[in-house]
Amino acid sequence: MDSLFKRNILEHLEVMGNLDHIEKDVEQAISIITECFGSDKKLLICGNGGSAADSQHIAAEFTGRFIHDRKPLPAIALSTDSSALTCISNDYSYEDVFSRQLEAIGREGDCLLGISTSGNSRNVLKAVSMAKQLKIKSICFLGRDGGLLAEQCDIPIIVGSDVTARIQEAHILIGHTICGGVEQKLGLVPRL
Repeated sequence: MDSLFKRNILEHLEVMGNLDHIEKDVEQAISIITECFGSDKKLLICGNGGSAADSQHIAAEFTGRFIHDRKPLPAIALSTDSSALTCISNDYSYEDVFSRQLEAIGREGDCLLGISTSGNSRNVLKAVSMAKQLKIKSICFLGRDGGLLAEQCDIPIIVGSDVTARIQEAHILIGHTICGGVEQKLGLVPRL
């Protein structure tokens, strides 16, 4: 087993095999997002780079469909509006790109999902801080030791790896699990 592919598979399996400790945090996240949607509120998601892509992916699972057909659920990735991102970055700071959007469209009872493989993304930290001001609960998908975000958000879900690719793979598994759990708790799909 010396090929890159085989090494990546082994590394992936090792990370996935060590996620049992986050099950309660994932269940809490499912409950919070279920309550958010059940109260006609929305899920706002943010992250940088690959985590921005993951934000869009997870939002699409909620607004489109996951496994079964069901009504769409209100989820918005804050990384998708290039005009807002470039305006806020230019006129304020890149650290403000998510918090400024959250301040504009976030309302009490909404939910913020921040994604940061390092746990230290300054713009996600500012978004979590803004969420607190707006009385919006925050969940964060994190990596490594959770970084500064682990202490700041309401529900830190930490993938204990130092390899960004493996953290991102786990984040998508967690996002899919949450989406499926929310659908079931809302009674929109059959329970598995």
